[in-house]
Amino acid sequence: MRLIHTSLFVAVAALGLSACNKQPENATDTVAPATPAEATATTTPAEAPPPMTGPTADTAATATAVAELAPTQGNETKGSVSFKLVDGRVHVTGQVTGLKPGSEHGFHIHEKGDCSAPDGNSAGGHFNPGTQDHGSVASEPHHGGDMPNITANAEGVATIDAPVSTNVNIGKGDGFDIIGRGLIVHADADDYKTQPTGNAGARLACAVIKAP
Repeated sequence: MRLIHTSLFVAVAALGLSACNKQPENATDTVAPATPAEATATTTPAEAPPPMTGPTADTAATATAVAELAPTQGNETKGSVSFKLVDGRVHVTGQVTGLKPGSEHGFHIHEKGDCSAPDGNSAGGHFNPGTQDHGSVASEPHHGGDMPNITANAEGVATIDAPVSTNVNIGKGDGFDIIGRGLIVHADADDYKTQPTGNAGARLACAVIKAP
C-alpha cells in the first residue's frame, strides 16, 4: 500500500511541473531589447519651408533710385540725383548746376516719368498718391512728391540733401513707388501753400526716376 501511494505522488508532482513549464499558446511574444543604434535613433524633423521670394527687409532697407536731370528747352539746368532709405524714410541727395547764383527753386517728384515735351510738361503734375493738398514736406498735409526747395550757391550749384514724404517708397511696385516717376526743377521757389503747385513756375530741368 505504501508503494502505491508513493508512485501516485511522484506522478502527480511530475504532471504539475510539466504544466508550469508549458506557456499558453496565446501568450504575448517577448520583445527583444533594442540594439544600440535603435536606442539612439530619433525621428527626422520635417524639412524647413523654402524661403519666401520677393523683396526682403534687407532689400527694402537698401533700395535706391537715381535720376539724371536734363535741361528743358532754352535752359542749362542739369544734375544727378539719388534716392535712398535713411531710417526707413526716402531721402534725396545730389547736385544741380546751371542755376542763377543765390537763386531758390521748387523741386518735386512728378506723376509721370515722361520728359518728352520741350517744356517738361509731359511729366504731369506733382506725384500725389495720397490725394493730399500741396504743402511743405515738414508738415501735413503735403503731396508725396513735395520736397524742400533747393538753393544755388555763388557758382549756380545747388547741393541737395533733404527728406522726401513719409508715405512714398522705392521699388515696392505699388501706387506710392517713386520709380518711374518724373523729377522737376522749377524756375521759382515753392511757397508751400499755393495749390496745387506752390507757384513754382516753369520747368528748368526734367528727369525720370529709375532703379540704378
